[in-house]
Amino acid sequence: MMRILSLIVTIVTVSYLSACNTMAGLGKDVQKGGKAIERSAE
Repeated sequence: MMRILSLIVTIVTVSYLSACNTMAGLGKDVQKGGKAIERSAE
């Protein structure tokens, strides 16, 4: 039982950390797109 619980906690932790990195990358891409739109509007 302890082994299964440890495995579940590990999987959840890895999933959470990879999701954070993905969202950070997405935020940077959106920000770059917004800056490009601002430059073209000027």
